[in-house]
Amino acid sequence: MSGFGGDRARRHTRYFLAWARSAAPVHLGADVDMTRVEEHRAAERAAGRRVSVVSFLLYAAGRVLATHPEARRLARGGLWPRTVALPGATGGAAVGVAAKLALDRRGPAGERVVLTAVLPRTDTATLTEIQDAVDRCRRSGPLEPPGAAAVRLLNQLPPPIGQLAFRLGVRAPAARERRLGTFAVSSLGHRAVDVFHSYGGTAVTFCVGRVTDRAVVRDGHLAAAPVMRLGLTFDHRVLDGAAAADVLDGVVKRLEDWHGDVSGTRGEPRDGAGIRPARTGDRPRGPLGTGP
Repeated sequence: MSGFGGDRARRHTRYFLAWARSAAPVHLGADVDMTRVEEHRAAERAAGRRVSVVSFLLYAAGRVLATHPEARRLARGGLWPRTVALPGATGGAAVGVAAKLALDRRGPAGERVVLTAVLPRTDTATLTEIQDAVDRCRRSGPLEPPGAAAVRLLNQLPPPIGQLAFRLGVRAPAARERRLGTFAVSSLGHRAVDVFHSYGGTAVTFCVGRVTDRAVVRDGHLAAAPVMRLGLTFDHRVLDGAAAADVLDGVVKRLEDWHGDVSGTRGEPRDGAGIRPARTGDRPRGPLGTGP
């Protein structure tokens, strides 16, 4: 998480970028018809509740990643390269499928800063619980989110020591998952950004652009529909393009058929734990999606 304090506040970002040079990022992208999601959001707004697009993505991606253990690993080794399963992938950690979310907000002096927070258990949390967690992150002060104290310390250390501390802090798989998540989400959808790609330090990073009306073809006819261009960056050291495409395809299907019975990806259980709607934020399938 970025603290406040001028250029020193970007030290931990430089440490991350230097560490991330060993990754092999490859980029995929897909257009997502957000008609059902937007209908669901409109119904929630009518009920007095705001649900962000990012929360829908976190919900869908958490479920899809839960069925792809190959995407819940990290690359290790220099002379003996290999991949290692994250503890959450083997049931050995309480975080489940955790997501690192990067949020943009204004600082005390009006400057733009980026806050990051790791949301645990996105594979079983309801949409309402995910939105509540996102809201807490948005409302929190710059030093309140988990991990903020460690970031502040990194920014205060002399750069050579801070660089070493960062690398040691993300070396062990459990620490890596706790601090960087199982997957990462970065959003620039609040501006006129259609597509971008970034690497969040995990095997899979989702990059969220804006939702805007575009022409789509339905039953052989052109129609206008809200469309989001979703980017996916994967670390080629950890998984291959076909496996990453399966992950992206699963998330797209879940968003386009929100709470439908499409499994979303090969081998994914239908209506498994955490998939069923549980609270007001999780509307069961009904009239939603009957629009044009």
